Amino acid sequence: MNINFTLKKLIAVALLVSFSSFAEESAINSTEKNNSRAPEVTTAEASISFWDLPYLKEAFIDSTPADRKDGLVVGDLVANGGNKAMIMQLSQEIADQKHGKYDSLLIARHGKLVFESYYLRGRVNLPHMQASITKAYTSLLVGRAIQLGYLTMADLDKPLVNFLKDLDSTKFVGGVEKITLHKALTMSSGLRFSEEQFKKFRGNRSQFKGLDQIQAYLELSAPITSESQIYKYQGPDPIIVMQVLDAVVPGSAKDFIKNELLNKVGISIYSWRNDLSALPTGDSGSSMTSRDMIKLGTLVINNGKWNGEQLISEKFLAAATKGITKATEDWQPDSFNYGYFWYQTDSTVGDKSYDAKIAWGAGGQRIITVEALDLIVVITGHDREDTIMTQLSKIILPAFVK
Repeated sequence: MNINFTLKKLIAVALLVSFSSFAEESAINSTEKNNSRAPEVTTAEASISFWDLPYLKEAFIDSTPADRKDGLVVGDLVANGGNKAMIMQLSQEIADQKHGKYDSLLIARHGKLVFESYYLRGRVNLPHMQASITKAYTSLLVGRAIQLGYLTMADLDKPLVNFLKDLDSTKFVGGVEKITLHKALTMSSGLRFSEEQFKKFRGNRSQFKGLDQIQAYLELSAPITSESQIYKYQGPDPIIVMQVLDAVVPGSAKDFIKNELLNKVGISIYSWRNDLSALPTGDSGSSMTSRDMIKLGTLVINNGKWNGEQLISEKFLAAATKGITKATEDWQPDSFNYGYFWYQTDSTVGDKSYDAKIAWGAGGQRIITVEALDLIVVITGHDREDTIMTQLSKIILPAFVK
């Protein structure tokens, strides 16, 4: 989901180039393979595009995941309160593509990885394309910067341009001072562009390096008003947040991502695409393995701590993962709220409601944490419609509710 694409448009474009070659390779045997190794990417596969990756001929499903010495504690699904029959049934349905085209489903409970499965383009050691779930990772970076003192919670309500010193304010449209980090993090910056302007951004990449990209946003937008500063899901907001991060942290945003977030939780195999500005893009384009997504979910469910160390500001994370505003795009479920690039929704099981915090990207990339159940669910996929969330409240949560 880049600046001018809706969720469905992005997936539609990607799928057009991916489905033709490997449709016949999707026959899957979903027998549980506790005593086999999870599928790994081959040397040849590692050098090709995710969209050219052949489908697995057999699904891999394991209710007692192996210890890969990757920083994750592993355990048994049943021993940690999971209804194996329910989860296995869902896994079979995913393997049979009854819910769409998904590549992995992993579940952690009580701090242990207790279920691991791969389908289609899923590989245990291959970073999976992440699309707009990258925004949620950008949010975690802001929380890390606050924890280290490079930003404060009070800074969230200051004009964003205060952090970007080399911009030419004489060329700004009216109301730019109304844009704060809080507004950008909640997709409420008020920036508004025409389709022609977006085409200019994309077609003249060399003109928008570094701060020139932000200068262009603040010059070419319609004036910023109280009426325009309402929720609108768009790329410029997280892109500007990444520019602020690059301005306030020592070194570069790229180094900060690597050294102060990913390395801290043992994530070393990943990618993060550069934006027009040559900075890591704040809105989409990262790639993470499913197991490493579990680690980022662990940070959230542990209130920003990893192995007892406070990595993400607890106060920031609490704000980031609550429903600050309503998610109003037509493709976003009616029950979804929006925080700082994270979603929040209440999922009902029987007569109980569970607060779910969700990082979400096009095609089916999700990290879902449910603190009341001490549960983390990771899903990856490349599905056009992406309807797997129905199974969260229908199957996954009930499998852990006693």
